[in-house]
Amino acid sequence: MANVSVFNMEGKEVGTMELNDAVFGVDVNEHLVHLAVVKQLADNRQGTQKAKTRSEVSGGGRKPWRQKGTGHARQGSTRAPQWKGGGVVFAPVPRDYTFKMNKKEKRLALKSALTSRVQENKLIVLDELKLAQIKTKDMKAVLDAFKVDRALIVLGDNDRNVVLSARNLPDVKTALTNTINVYDILKYNTVVTTKAAVELIEEVYA
Repeated sequence: MANVSVFNMEGKEVGTMELNDAVFGVDVNEHLVHLAVVKQLADNRQGTQKAKTRSEVSGGGRKPWRQKGTGHARQGSTRAPQWKGGGVVFAPVPRDYTFKMNKKEKRLALKSALTSRVQENKLIVLDELKLAQIKTKDMKAVLDAFKVDRALIVLGDNDRNVVLSARNLPDVKTALTNTINVYDILKYNTVVTTKAAVELIEEVYA
């Protein structure tokens, strides 16, 4: 099992913690990690784009001129794609971009993402993360102690002071242990969490 240092909010090491290899020490499956990221981005797509085909554009019922003898190319409708105001040839239509991943694949992808953060020394574990008041400056001071700018803060419980203090930091996001996902873990440079949150993650995913 891997051991990580545990720090206080001032950035001083106060102990160590043993991580469960079933969650933080798996073989990283890059294919599933990629698939999980693509799935999340696809699930977020609205899929509401729409353009009209020639059959949906109003007008164009009459043949614009006779077939022969005008010197023009033959035309059947002023709503054909080559005309201004005509329909689109292969017009986009509303569609659902979501696709399915098996539950075991999702779990392994998340474990792989967490393991990669441990291997890259980008997992910071705090003994606790408590703020006396809602103040962005205090939250930034905690991150500055570890020289972290882009961070995903994973909390064991919904601490209002911490969540609201981090909200105004542009490259910081807070998440609960039951809402973490592969995309966010990889998007932010560092995962900052607490001992309690790590224990909850191990309890759910081990």
